[in-house]
Amino acid sequence: MPTKTMPIKTKQNTGAPPMQSQKLILPKPPKGITKKRDEDDSTDMGDGADEWSQPKALTKPPDQLQLTEAELKEEFTRILTANNPHAPQNIVRYSFKERVYKPISAVDQLAVHFALDGNMLHKDSDEARRQRARMGVVEDSAPSDVAAPDAGDKDEEGEGKAATPVASEEGADGEEITRNKKERKLTNQFNYSERASQTFNNPLRERASQTEPPPRATFSATANQWEIYDSYLEELHKQEKVKEKQKAPTSKKDEDISSRRKLPPAESQSDDINKVSMSSKIVERMVNQNTFDDITQDFKYFEDVSDEFRDQDGTLLPLWKFQYDKAKRLAVTALCWNPKYKDLFAVGHGSYDFMKQNQGMLLLYSMKNPSFPEYVFNTESGILCLDIHKEHPYLVAVGFYDGNVAIYNLKTATTHPNFMSSAKSGKHTDPVWQVKWQKDDMDKNLNFFSISSDGRVVSWTLVKNELVHTDVIKLSVDVSTKKGTEETQLHGNGCGTSFDFHRQIDYLFLVGTEEGKIHKCSKAYSSQFLDTFDAHNMAVDAVRWNPFHPKVFITCSSDWTVKLWDHSVKTPMFVFDLNSAVGDVAWSPYSSTVFAAVTTDGKVHVFDLSINKYEAICQQAVVAKKKTKLTHIEFNPVHPIIIVGDDRGHVISLKLSPNLRKQPKEKKGQEIQKGPEVEVAKLDKLLSLVREPDSTPEK
Repeated sequence: MPTKTMPIKTKQNTGAPPMQSQKLILPKPPKGITKKRDEDDSTDMGDGADEWSQPKALTKPPDQLQLTEAELKEEFTRILTANNPHAPQNIVRYSFKERVYKPISAVDQLAVHFALDGNMLHKDSDEARRQRARMGVVEDSAPSDVAAPDAGDKDEEGEGKAATPVASEEGADGEEITRNKKERKLTNQFNYSERASQTFNNPLRERASQTEPPPRATFSATANQWEIYDSYLEELHKQEKVKEKQKAPTSKKDEDISSRRKLPPAESQSDDINKVSMSSKIVERMVNQNTFDDITQDFKYFEDVSDEFRDQDGTLLPLWKFQYDKAKRLAVTALCWNPKYKDLFAVGHGSYDFMKQNQGMLLLYSMKNPSFPEYVFNTESGILCLDIHKEHPYLVAVGFYDGNVAIYNLKTATTHPNFMSSAKSGKHTDPVWQVKWQKDDMDKNLNFFSISSDGRVVSWTLVKNELVHTDVIKLSVDVSTKKGTEETQLHGNGCGTSFDFHRQIDYLFLVGTEEGKIHKCSKAYSSQFLDTFDAHNMAVDAVRWNPFHPKVFITCSSDWTVKLWDHSVKTPMFVFDLNSAVGDVAWSPYSSTVFAAVTTDGKVHVFDLSINKYEAICQQAVVAKKKTKLTHIEFNPVHPIIIVGDDRGHVISLKLSPNLRKQPKEKKGQEIQKGPEVEVAKLDKLLSLVREPDSTPEK
C-alpha cells in the first residue's frame, strides 16, 4: 500500500515575496510498487500475436483476367441518376375527353424497397420525458465523470484550501448548465429549419343573383252535389257540340283539309303528358345523337377512299338500323319517304304469309332518333302499302290485307285512322297491293288510287268527311281453250299487284298483274287497255316510271329478272337476271341511269347503265342471317342513302359510296350541265345504241 505523505513546511528563503507559492516535494514510490503498475498497464498479446503481425497475401482465382498497368489505371465514369431503369415508359391511359388511348408523360420514378411504421421516441425529447414521468421511471442523476481523490502526498490543510474554490466554481457551472437546458429549444434530431412567410389576405367578394319567382296561384273551392251535376252537364254539352261539328257539312269546297279533320276528344286535349311530349322528344334525340355519334359522323362526312382504286364498283356503308320490339314478327311491306321532312319516313308492317295473318302496324321513323319511332299506329289488319301526300305531308294513305283503305292524319292525337272505307263505301274484296296519291279533282277534293287482287283500280275521293269510290278500270284475263277442233274464249278477272302514274301525262298509268303482264291504261277509258306487254313469267312485284325520261319504265318480278322498257316498244330494252326473286326496284332521284333492286337472298344490287350496261356496279349482302329476305327499297330524295326493309321487321339505312353516285366530270373551259334535260339526253343516247330493228334485248 502506498504511504500517505504530507507537505513539508520549510523556513528557508524568508525574504521571498509572500504571494509566491511554495514548491511541494513528493517522495518517489518504492520500486516494487512501480514495477507492479507497469505490469498491470502492459497488454497481454497472447499466443496468436505473430499471425496478426505477418503481412496479408492476396489470393487470386485462377481464371481472373490479366490486365496491364494502363488498363488498371483507366477510369470509367458512371453517372447515377434518380430515374428508375425498371419503370415502364410506355404506359397509356384512356382519355374520355378525346376518346383515344394516350401515353402518359409523367412516370413515377420512386421505388420503395422497405417501409416500416415505427413508434420509437428519442430519449431526450419532450414526449419521451412525459412518457417516463407517466410510467414512474426515475432518471439517473449521477455525474458522468467522477475523479477518485489521489491525495497520498497531500496534506489535509492544503486539500481543504483547494476544495473550497473548486466547489464554488462547480456550483456556478451547474446553475449555468441548468439555465441553458431550460432556455434551449428541442428540435428534430435530423436537419431541421424553420421558415415562415406572410402572404396577403385576398379580399372576400360576395356575388348574388336574384331570379323571378315562379307564378303562384291559390285555388280553393267547395264540391257539393249540385256542382258535380253542373260540371257533368257542361262536359256533355261539349261532347254534343263536337259531334255536331263533325256531322255538319262544309260550306266552302276549297277549305283546307285541316278544317275537315276529326277533332280529338276533350280528354286528350287536357292530358298533361302532351305538354312535355315535345321537350322529351328533343331530349331523347340529343341522347341518341350522343350515343350514335360515330354513325352520325359517317353519315355526314365519310367518303370511301378505296373507290379511287376500284375501276367502277362501289360499296354500301351500313348506318342506322331501325327496329321496334312490337313489330319483330311482322315483315316490312311498305316504305315511303316524307316529301317535306327529308329525315322522316313511314314503314308499313304486315305479313306476306297469307296463312298467318295478324294485326299490322304503321310506324314513322326519323334519322334523328333511330331508337324509337316518332309515331306508332296499330291496325286490326296487316298493312300492305302506303303513300304520303306531297302537298300535305301529314296525310298518309294506307292499304290493308282485308281490302280496306284508310287515311291517317299525323296532326291529330288519335291512334285510329281519320277516314276509312267500309263494305258500304265499296271496299276491295281482296288485299290492296298499292295506293298512290293523285292531284285534287275539279272540286279541290283530295283523292288517291288503289289496286287490289280483285282486279279493280279504284279512285277514292274525300268528300264531306267520307271516302267516295269510283272504279277507274277493271282488269280482265282472256283465256282460250281447245276441245278438239273448237276453240273457246274464257273471260276472267285479272289480279292487279302494282301500278304507277306518269310524271308528266296525268291520265296515263301502268298496271302490273299477277299473270306477269303489264297494261298501259288511261283514266279516260275504263273498258279497254291502251297497250299490253308480256313482261314476266310470274307476278309483277313493282313497276315504276323513270323520274326523268317520259318513255322509260322499269319492272321486277319473282322470276329473278329486272327489265327496262320503252312504252312505245313491245320488247324490253334491257334484261338483268339477279339469280333470286326480286322484291322491289327503285329509280335514283339524282340520275336517270341509276336504279337499285333487292332480292330474297338478302342482297342489294345497284346499277348504273352509263357505266356498265351488263352487270351491277354494286352487289352487297346487307343482312346478318342468310334466311332473311329483303322486301322493299327506297332512295332518299336529298341525301345519298337508301333504306331497305326485310321480312323480320328491320329497316336498314345504307350510304352510297362515291362510285355509286358519280357526277359528270368538268371539262376544260366548259361548265357542268345539270338538269332533267341532261338526264333525258343521257338515257336517250344509251337507248339509241340498243334500239335497232329486230334486235334482241341486252342481257
